[in-house]
Amino acid sequence: MKKPALFAGLVLFLCLGATTVLAAEEPYPWKAGAAEVVITPAEPMVMGGYGSRDEPFETVLHDLWASALVLEDQQGQRLVLVTLDLITITGELRNTIAAEAKKRFGLNPESLWINISHTHTGPEIRSEIARLWGRSESQAAQCERYYKSLPGKVLDVIGQALEGLEPAKLDYSYARAGFAMNRRTPIKRNDRIDFVNRPHPDGPVDHQVPVLRVTDPKGTVRALVFGYACHCTTLSRLDLSGDYAGFAKESLRKVYPKAIPLFVTGCGADQNPYPRHRSTVDAQTHGKTLAYAVQAALSTHQYPVAGPLRVALEPVTLQFATPPTKETLERQAKSSNRFLKSHAKALLDQIKQNGKIADTYDVPIQVVRFGDDLLLIALPGETVVDYSLKFKDQYGEKSPVWVAGYSNDVFGYLPSLRVLEEGGYEGGGAFNYSDRFPGPFEKSVESRVTEKVDELVRKTEK
Repeated sequence: MKKPALFAGLVLFLCLGATTVLAAEEPYPWKAGAAEVVITPAEPMVMGGYGSRDEPFETVLHDLWASALVLEDQQGQRLVLVTLDLITITGELRNTIAAEAKKRFGLNPESLWINISHTHTGPEIRSEIARLWGRSESQAAQCERYYKSLPGKVLDVIGQALEGLEPAKLDYSYARAGFAMNRRTPIKRNDRIDFVNRPHPDGPVDHQVPVLRVTDPKGTVRALVFGYACHCTTLSRLDLSGDYAGFAKESLRKVYPKAIPLFVTGCGADQNPYPRHRSTVDAQTHGKTLAYAVQAALSTHQYPVAGPLRVALEPVTLQFATPPTKETLERQAKSSNRFLKSHAKALLDQIKQNGKIADTYDVPIQVVRFGDDLLLIALPGETVVDYSLKFKDQYGEKSPVWVAGYSNDVFGYLPSLRVLEEGGYEGGGAFNYSDRFPGPFEKSVESRVTEKVDELVRKTEK
């Protein structure tokens, strides 16, 4: 009789132990809320991304969106992700939103992450760039009005997401999509190598499609955060859209009708979508390909993501190379190239107003750690793929690493040392289209970013 009694006691012990474990393992350890609002311009306006388009958009292929996801861990720490179907987010705009979010919601600035899709078929929001590129004063004023409308819309959608907070579960997974291709093709010209914007199948890429799934207690998917490292430059016509990223979200809405899709642009500054015939069919196809990759990721093993959340956001000062002299700029101001001419005049205005050209710029670096389950690094600017590959290799042993570009301040291109030394558009030539930066960066650009990222990664380990 002793054996059955012993067995019964063991069963009771195991059951009580199992109950204790289940109680300790909260199946929905997060609170999450998501919301979105249409930010399609109410009237046709000039578009951002290509300086050659002087006309306002003519048709709308699909709406543009501001989307927000609020995540709160069991200690009350929050992360708010805002994604925007826009060409850029300026540092000034981000700071305005962050300051007001602190007042309204008590949200600390380091807990706000804003990422833009960088669609080249959306509105131009920078009136100064519109003027620099020769747009009419009425068109520039229209850009300014749209820009000023954005903080209110973003804050409203954050508020809606906060109101919808409910218990949630997070899972991470990933798949791949292959339409992004490096666009920096080396061409030998006389005694030098130039890098031109053409498909370069041997160039570095990051085809990973990371996915963060947010599920409510009923098992319903409420939000899908997904990323890809590729320029949104399939289209260049006068049709308003979110390019392939917008079409991917439209496809996911059909499959997951109760989920809000949030697209996060990766380090795709030197990547273009191919084929790239500038057709709507291409954009739709790439969008469906990306949406299928998200579905594929959700079909694989899901890795539960626990807390606690640890967030850090700090600036790093980037140094520009020695700017051109006043005499050089005066010559360039007479150039037949309207963009070089406008850039030179803008820098001459800086000299006139400030006595010199600004040769440094502070950019925000953000790191978010989800316990031991996921490390997210959000980089500013149009970030080249080298950064993604580098940080995944550097930090990927302990947990998955998600590296995003185009976050918080998309001021222009952020090259790696390799790209900077190679030169070309991403290496510094793109600054000729800027209204305030001399370009290119000094050679310390990658080391400064790397050191700040490492500092914040170590800071969030504590």
